[in-house]
Amino acid sequence: MLRTALRNVLAHKARLVMTVLAVCLGVAFVCGTLVFAESSAAAYRAAASKNFAGIAVTVTPKDPPPGSTANSDVLDDALVRKLADIPGVAAVRPSVDGSATLNAADGSPLRAGKAWANLAAAYVPNADGKDSRYPLAEGRAPADAGELAVDRGTADAGHLRIGDTVTLATDGPVMTMRLVGIVTTEDTRVTAGGTLALFDKATAQRLFTTPGHYTSIDLAGEAGTDQVTALLPADRALATSGAAQAAQQATNVDTMTRGYQKMPKIFAGVALFIGSFLIVNTFTMLVSRRTREIALLRAIGATRRQVVRSVLWEAVLVGLAASAAGFVAGLGIASVLPDLLSTAQDPLPHGPLVIGARPVMAALGVGVGITVLAAWLPSRRAAKIAPIEALRSAEQPPTPTASRLRTALGAILLVAGAGLLVSLTGAKDASDANLQNAMFGCALLVAALIALAPLLAVPVIRLGGRLTGRFGVTGRLARENALRDPRRTAATASVLMISTALVAGLAVIGNSTEQALDRQAASGLTADYVIGSRTTTTAIDPAALKRVAGTPGVKTASAVADSTLFTGGNVRAISGVDPATVDSVMRLDFVSGSLKDLAPGRIALSSSVAREQGVSTGGTVNAHIGPGNDFKPYTVVGVYQDNPIADDALGARSEVQEHSFKPGTVQRILVRTDGGAVSKAAEDRLRTATGNSPLVQVKDREELVHEAAGSMGELLTLMYGLLVIGVVISLLGIVNTLAMSVAERTREIGVLRAIGMDRAGIRRMIRLEAVTVAAFGTLLGLVGGLFGAWAVGSLAGGAMTQYSLSLPWGTLLLVCLVSLTIGVVAAAVPARRAAALSPLEAVAET
Repeated sequence: MLRTALRNVLAHKARLVMTVLAVCLGVAFVCGTLVFAESSAAAYRAAASKNFAGIAVTVTPKDPPPGSTANSDVLDDALVRKLADIPGVAAVRPSVDGSATLNAADGSPLRAGKAWANLAAAYVPNADGKDSRYPLAEGRAPADAGELAVDRGTADAGHLRIGDTVTLATDGPVMTMRLVGIVTTEDTRVTAGGTLALFDKATAQRLFTTPGHYTSIDLAGEAGTDQVTALLPADRALATSGAAQAAQQATNVDTMTRGYQKMPKIFAGVALFIGSFLIVNTFTMLVSRRTREIALLRAIGATRRQVVRSVLWEAVLVGLAASAAGFVAGLGIASVLPDLLSTAQDPLPHGPLVIGARPVMAALGVGVGITVLAAWLPSRRAAKIAPIEALRSAEQPPTPTASRLRTALGAILLVAGAGLLVSLTGAKDASDANLQNAMFGCALLVAALIALAPLLAVPVIRLGGRLTGRFGVTGRLARENALRDPRRTAATASVLMISTALVAGLAVIGNSTEQALDRQAASGLTADYVIGSRTTTTAIDPAALKRVAGTPGVKTASAVADSTLFTGGNVRAISGVDPATVDSVMRLDFVSGSLKDLAPGRIALSSSVAREQGVSTGGTVNAHIGPGNDFKPYTVVGVYQDNPIADDALGARSEVQEHSFKPGTVQRILVRTDGGAVSKAAEDRLRTATGNSPLVQVKDREELVHEAAGSMGELLTLMYGLLVIGVVISLLGIVNTLAMSVAERTREIGVLRAIGMDRAGIRRMIRLEAVTVAAFGTLLGLVGGLFGAWAVGSLAGGAMTQYSLSLPWGTLLLVCLVSLTIGVVAAAVPARRAAALSPLEAVAET
């Protein structure tokens, strides 16, 4: 039977190549993702190992209590000298590290918003006058408070040259320094997209610790942590081995690279899921074509088990071919993923591909496993062929019992899936449990459509046949050919149905969410610009408010201080505002009360918080602003509808800013311009008013909406990626089905040619059949996708009051056009092959 399987594969290799390609696509994504993850992790580890090369122990201050700087002075020159005297210590290298954000040559912040990657340090020369950690590539080391050096990547990204004046900020006022040197570094945080600024030792100590003190001390040689710990002040400093630091870095690397694997894995899962339908369809048609052959095997003594094994061996051989091709393609995907996923702000490391056992086993397991699993049902169907019955007829229509069972199963799944989705529409709660139930309901709905597709194919295609009928005899023949085997038509259309449903559903949810975020921002914000800090650890000097208010074109500038409001066991966000100006920059819809009486000791609450606390205007709430303060009663002066710009509560700015994480500072300045003017010039003027600090960002309303909808960009990327996968596999499936269909209808096509149909008519008939199948799959997919999007989207109403279903007509039209184009393109080769048949040879075929 193995030889029989091999012969069958070789005999039908042209028809099986489409199946190989479909499985190959899924295997490629799986292997490419695994190889990419292992290669990226290896590249990070290789760079990290260089960071800790030669470091035996690192000494750092222990974390002090919150709000305290008690341990900032523990690492000093005296401790450095003590550590140098430890037996086995070859060298002691003190460091001063911190964070600094720089402006590029054009004034724009360089890779801002990544405090962990915007590194700053002291250039601490050794006895030879050089710091071996930062080899100089150009210029010299910084020597005083007005000089700095940067790494080569930062200089290139910011178009900075030796002698340029660089604007930067650490955690305070803006500074300007002259660039005197460019260095190289192997620190993974810098090579992975960060920046590095180097100061002289005295300047770094003044900025990041205290004069004469360090943030860490590295020891090289044979020293152990126990020896070092014995010399450290108790409970004030910590000794960590270089090996432990490398292990921690490896853990961080695994976490860092894990996020990049999600989207390729989704693509792989979808490709394999959709491709499995193509495999089932292909093997079903092959079994149907070889009915007489299988019957002959049964007649000469082959058992049903042997017939099953023969078909499964074919699947194994096809799976092995797909696995090999997919593995090779996966290596190509792994090599380009770093470039595709990298951005200017977040580049990924490049290194040699690491091919371990896991990608190889995954290629074999996925490729062979999916193919064999998909071929199992056709093999069972082949084994049930009775020898005498099969020898009499090559056509084996499904039994009425099988059709009834499939219809009953489809109806049960439809009721269960649709019922579950409808029951969730009233929940208005986007909890994890409800979302999981919604996903399960969508899966049941898709399974129901797949099961009911043969039943739905007849009425839908007959209705659509009115359009194809306009093409005359060829159109009517195309319709009847599509209806000849509803199961085959449904299986072919199911591939396109699934991809269409995914794309349509995601497109509707994405568009509706984006529109809701836009309406939400518009309903809560009347300001034209929002000036804010780029990180949670920085703030804005309140003195900048006067400069912003005096900027030409500014009508109103209102500062906002953000902090936390503690009410019993709950922690809420509170915004400190100025009642005199807040109405000009925020749109507040008060249910009761107002802000006119807002003052220290008085707050306004959002509707949800007021309900939670059980209070209304005029009542009191026991709370405190900021951590570490005592509870006291606050009078509620008003209750407003929930507003994302205003947070959960509003208080007097004078009180809130004194209890923010940086007392005396503000976190936002809301700006209203004359006539609502928004322009690059206005943005530049506002940036200048804030001192052109790289820690401050100026955003207009459109940018805020785009930022709030940041996840929508990933959703759209996912949507179009799924569309491409669905298009490719659907194309392969329709080509495969039509090619086999043409082979089955060779005599029929010969008869049509013999009675006068020309080659153009044959080609038109095949094309119209393909378009009919594609249109049927698209219609089912749109119905299922839109229904699922309506049900899942309704859950967002609880978290996003502005949410409402909004159809992206342009995207849906594009999906329809792409689907019909698939039909036309997929029919090209089979149509040309059918038209090339000789009438006499076709009629004479046995």
